[in-house]
Amino acid sequence: MAVLFHPRLFSVGVFQRQAFAAPERRRRFSASAVNTSVESGAAGKSGTAILWYKHDLRVEDHLGLNAASQHRCVVPLYIFDRRILSRFSDETLELLLFALEDLKKSLTEQGSNLLVRFGSAENVIGELVKEVQASNIFVEEEVEYELCLMVDLVKESLSTSSFNGNNPEIVMWSSPFYDVKSSRDLPSSFDDFQKLKLPIVSPLLPPKLPGNVMSLSWGTLPTVDDLKEYVDDVTGGNTKKEWTSIKKFSAENLLQRKLRENRVLKPAELKEDNQQGSGTGTTQRKKSEKSAFLTSQGSSVGGGSSLVLNALAAYLRYLEGTARDEYQEVHDKLRLAETREGASFQALFGSALLLGIISRNRVYFEAIKYEKERNGGFLSPFGYSTITVAATINTVVSMEWYWLLNLKGRNNEAGKFPIRIWRWNNYLIQYTVAGQEGPAILLVHGFGAFLEHYRDNVYPIAESGNRVWAITLLGFGKSEKPNIIYTELVWAELVRDFIIEVVGEPVHLVGNSIGGYSVAIVAGLWSSLVKSVVLMNTAGNIAPGYSPLSYSKDRRTSGAAWLGARVLSGYLRFNIKNILRNFYPTKTERADDWLITEMIRASYDPGVIYVLESIFSFDLSLPLNYLLEGFEKKLLIIQGMKDPLSDSKSMLAMFREHCRGAAIKEINAGHCPHDELPNEVNSIIKEWVVTLENSCSNVDNTLI
Repeated sequence: MAVLFHPRLFSVGVFQRQAFAAPERRRRFSASAVNTSVESGAAGKSGTAILWYKHDLRVEDHLGLNAASQHRCVVPLYIFDRRILSRFSDETLELLLFALEDLKKSLTEQGSNLLVRFGSAENVIGELVKEVQASNIFVEEEVEYELCLMVDLVKESLSTSSFNGNNPEIVMWSSPFYDVKSSRDLPSSFDDFQKLKLPIVSPLLPPKLPGNVMSLSWGTLPTVDDLKEYVDDVTGGNTKKEWTSIKKFSAENLLQRKLRENRVLKPAELKEDNQQGSGTGTTQRKKSEKSAFLTSQGSSVGGGSSLVLNALAAYLRYLEGTARDEYQEVHDKLRLAETREGASFQALFGSALLLGIISRNRVYFEAIKYEKERNGGFLSPFGYSTITVAATINTVVSMEWYWLLNLKGRNNEAGKFPIRIWRWNNYLIQYTVAGQEGPAILLVHGFGAFLEHYRDNVYPIAESGNRVWAITLLGFGKSEKPNIIYTELVWAELVRDFIIEVVGEPVHLVGNSIGGYSVAIVAGLWSSLVKSVVLMNTAGNIAPGYSPLSYSKDRRTSGAAWLGARVLSGYLRFNIKNILRNFYPTKTERADDWLITEMIRASYDPGVIYVLESIFSFDLSLPLNYLLEGFEKKLLIIQGMKDPLSDSKSMLAMFREHCRGAAIKEINAGHCPHDELPNEVNSIIKEWVVTLENSCSNVDNTLI
């Protein structure tokens, strides 16, 4: 159901991150014409300001710091809050400490310091406000749901506390990338977005901070080991810790090992296999004093702003010969990370951008500066002169677009579902949830679709006493579409991590098309996360004898895939209406203008072509009956018998023969029965969940 299109090298000009509508006692500002003074009561020059650092660990191009510097006194603050830290990998935690060390040094050189505290943000800030009598708390705006909740808790805590004088105000700031007035009025199509040709705002210089440093217990930064121990010290018992440890093992390494030995692996074996598969090894060559690869894994650029900018200069100059050791190191890492053209920039610099060690604006202008150096001070109208320049600019423009698109989605109260944002592997993922209590159900869409494809399933299923989540997978809808190699294993790992981090308990997994195959992988590799599996016109096959099994690890894009994706994208875009109607043979009116418009909208998103190329490298060779072995009595097959993509009768015959015990429901529908005949499918799913839950309850009572 994909309608996909590849925009050429992005013509740059879009918009800045804007804030939410300001509630009482919380102000927000951004700047289209930025100067060092903010004409607002929120940036008054008297009193003390707290600058709460989260993902903005720098002094350059920092609008919040510039505004806070207008106060009589500024207290820069970093809080080691587990809600923030738990989202980071071990390598990102290391990068965080290096960045904070450099930030502390930069602030000290300005006559200031960095206050370090541990605990919940609402408690730490509440106590600090009283201690320093702060009038304002400056904090960068977030788009992620959990972080927005955390900021709301801080606001609520401050509003219910007693202070001498007026209650402090929370001032939400956002760095302007494009000069735009309001995100609410922005088009949702990247194509229309580019036509605005909005100018990009130049990076800000570091402000001069007030010299009067308060006498505080500023605190010290922890060691890496202490920080990891602090993050791991979470409540929830052994089950939560076991679930968290699951994420450390990649699906590919686990699957390869499982196929070799065809048995369940012990945690110690998994750890050994995962380390072998990571390719990092224990031997590392001597690093340059200016190396930006500071972590034990050594795969991401980090340190302070100067180190990251130096690594960026090396990355941009990949085609130039160099005798500098730190440049050669970047070039070596680039070659390893270039799994497809341009993918290395996100792989190397993604964590530095996530932590805000440098801003996207600064990266953009550094790339443009180098491009002009190569072209005698001019920019060519025919594209960028090197792959590294193109990769750098395209990545930061893409990141900014998805940030704003998701911010717009969060602010859109007219949508059918309340949209929440979750960050996975540094990428923004959309999801929704309905229901307050009952069994957990997760709905996973097919190729080219999005969470809204369950438009008439989420609420009806939830209203029967269930909690229902629907997710938009990476590469689809309004979720981010980074330059990576997309595989069914990538989506399976995303679903796995979503269950662990967001849902927090075993789920009934429901998947359509390629989403069905992905949830089957989740059930096969991480069965403790899954209560049951519901497959609706799933991708994949049934194999009577599946030994020996093989699985391809090489997914690099071929020339044929590159060309095929571009030819296919044009065909799909101009034929989407007819294609959708073929998928909805019983009720063609369900292939309505809304669905067509949403798919065409997504076809203009940056990165779409990378997703489409994955069609030519999918490996669905692992049979469903192998993946779902042991789930037969917890497996429901809902099959639209008029599916134009498969022989439904033959498929069901194979399920009946080789997945004995599976429940099968035949529907007079096409490839997407849940959307074509939602009432019928909803009834089947609700009855299925009730039956299984009652069965589990009866077993528990018998054991008692």
